[in-house]
Amino acid sequence: MIKAASKIGFILAVIGLLILIQKKYVFSTNPVSICIQIFSVVLMIWSRLTLGFRSFHVAANPTEGELVTNGPYRLLRHPIYAAVIYFSWACFISFPFPITFLAVFLVAGGLFIRMILEEKSLLTKYPGYAAYRRKAKRLIPFVL
Repeated sequence: MIKAASKIGFILAVIGLLILIQKKYVFSTNPVSICIQIFSVVLMIWSRLTLGFRSFHVAANPTEGELVTNGPYRLLRHPIYAAVIYFSWACFISFPFPITFLAVFLVAGGLFIRMILEEKSLLTKYPGYAAYRRKAKRLIPFVL
């Protein structure tokens, strides 16, 4: 059930991103949005480099290896998902249309589903995850 729901979350996020691409609402034109998108790309690259060569799973099941709590993972439990969500919201800032909002809602909603389900698996796999979860926020450092 968890894997199927996680796959649905992934599909929703991909549909949202495809809408943004199809409408050509991916690259922002607003200077603030451009800064957010640059920050998002840097955060994603930093997160991926910190995570290492772990593979990506369509279902939100943990990869092999130790729990990663360094780099951007010190502040955020899901920095890659956060980066995609930040990037998407920057699209909405530049292109504030109902279709853009729908796309961003699909991206954020789909990734939020994945975060919730992934955390259930991480709690089972890593005994220290509960303590880590109290220190690191899900999406916004020190806030959420």
